[in-house]
Amino acid sequence: MSDDHYPPRLIAMLEVLWGEGFLSPGGPEEVARVIGGHDLTGKTVLDIGCGAGGIAVALVQRHGAGYVTGIDVEDPVLARAREVVAAAGLGARIGLAKVAPGPLPFPPGTFDVVFSKDSIVHIPDKHSLMAEAFRVLKPGGRFLASDWLIGTDEISPLMADYIAAEGLDFGMATPERYLQAMAAAGFEAGTTTSRNSWYRQRAREELARLTGDLGAAAARIVGQDFVDHNVGIWRRMIPVLDSGEHCPTHLSARKPG
Repeated sequence: MSDDHYPPRLIAMLEVLWGEGFLSPGGPEEVARVIGGHDLTGKTVLDIGCGAGGIAVALVQRHGAGYVTGIDVEDPVLARAREVVAAAGLGARIGLAKVAPGPLPFPPGTFDVVFSKDSIVHIPDKHSLMAEAFRVLKPGGRFLASDWLIGTDEISPLMADYIAAEGLDFGMATPERYLQAMAAAGFEAGTTTSRNSWYRQRAREELARLTGDLGAAAARIVGQDFVDHNVGIWRRMIPVLDSGEHCPTHLSARKPG
């Protein structure tokens, strides 16, 4: 039995829901919103938790990144990412590597940008994470990310039920804890921008699709039982989005030049 959080069946279902190469919502458009007005042209980018490769492809194709290094901890997502990158013909500009949890295996000042989309939730120690992001950035480099945050350190029974249903090792933290970790690492101009209102609506649309034609199409790939299990997760997620306890958020900070 695999211990992977993202086995091939889950990857396939999430790609049906969110698009080829994407394991979190919003696709290339949400990647663009995370980047905001920052110019990535020719930049070296570290993509932490690269998942199934869609993010790295978007960073190169849509934002002109010079070279993207995508890292993840699981073999199934990296295998899928290699397929997505190869299909896009971007093997010369995107490198993918399996990296164990802990310190990043890169020298100080390696990257212009550290990027992450909805994956650092799996890293409980936000201070160590931010310290490592700071270390591998060049002076003046940017940390740009989105993540699943929590509105308060006190987890409600509804939130605990949702996390248990997901079956993932969520290391959710408040915006305040992220800002504290950024500042402690040495970052300046740290910001958090809530995306709760956007995803409250998007999650309802996703649930409608999972219980409609898209869910039927996904069931032919992954099985109806698996689709039904995920419908249950979405039904647990929406109430904690509505309460504000589940708070998808954009994060940004700068390493002093």
